[in-house]
Amino acid sequence: MHPGLIAAGLTNILGVLIFSRGFSNSLLNQLFPALFGNWGLICIILWGLAYLSVARSYRHVPALLGVFAAEKAVYVVSWLAWLVHCGARLPQIWQQDVLTALFYCLYGFLDLIFGVFFLNLMLKVLRSER
Repeated sequence: MHPGLIAAGLTNILGVLIFSRGFSNSLLNQLFPALFGNWGLICIILWGLAYLSVARSYRHVPALLGVFAAEKAVYVVSWLAWLVHCGARLPQIWQQDVLTALFYCLYGFLDLIFGVFFLNLMLKVLRSER
């Protein structure tokens, strides 16, 4: 079992459940409904389950690790776009709900870390196949 894949999976699953307060945090949904509406949050959990599902067999699916890295890149770009367009609202969001503000400050940074991890793991697996 690769600990990085377990960490990525648990981060997605537990992160959604905690920050969404069990899918009841309407502010989280309202600030970026296209990505963090409840359907989007369910998809994030599904990605987390996908990471966990290959924690033992990742050496056999380097292309899937590349897909994971690409998926994380999409979230990083979305985070940067959100910060550019809505970042000025963060002080107000902090006053409304600390947990939601923390989520919007962190999600893209964590996705960047895990994206680099997935890319690095894919390259490591591909090199070991030579």
